[in-house]
Amino acid sequence: MVEWEYNNYLMVVKVLNDFLSKLNSQCSCVLQQRIEIRKLRQGEHLILGFSIGGGIDQDPGQNPFSEDKSDKGIYVTRVTPEGPAEVAGLMMGDKVMQVNGWDMTMVTHDQARKRLTKKNEDVVRLLVTRKSLEQAVKHSMM
Repeated sequence: MVEWEYNNYLMVVKVLNDFLSKLNSQCSCVLQQRIEIRKLRQGEHLILGFSIGGGIDQDPGQNPFSEDKSDKGIYVTRVTPEGPAEVAGLMMGDKVMQVNGWDMTMVTHDQARKRLTKKNEDVVRLLVTRKSLEQAVKHSMM
């Protein structure tokens, strides 16, 4: 009985993944999400658990998340497994639009880094956009 249920579960997951892949390839949706990250204190350091890339001073051709290789936005390039950012729902490839209400669409890499790592802020509130519908749905099912 248990094996039969597990096999049915796997079949449903496969059908859903196939459906989401097809839907994602036909949808050019951009999803916005608000994410609140509580920094992890390690001694004197406050850890967010993610890295960024991009900025108006960077070569957009090197951005693996820019579709047309001209986007100079700030993107999440790495998320530490089980770190504060992952726990909050941040995903690799998310584009950071705001940090604590500050516009991040036309900033240098260093300005973005400084805005994220302010020592007097234990919480960082992000507004991000996510292009992958499949990624967003899978994350909401976790």
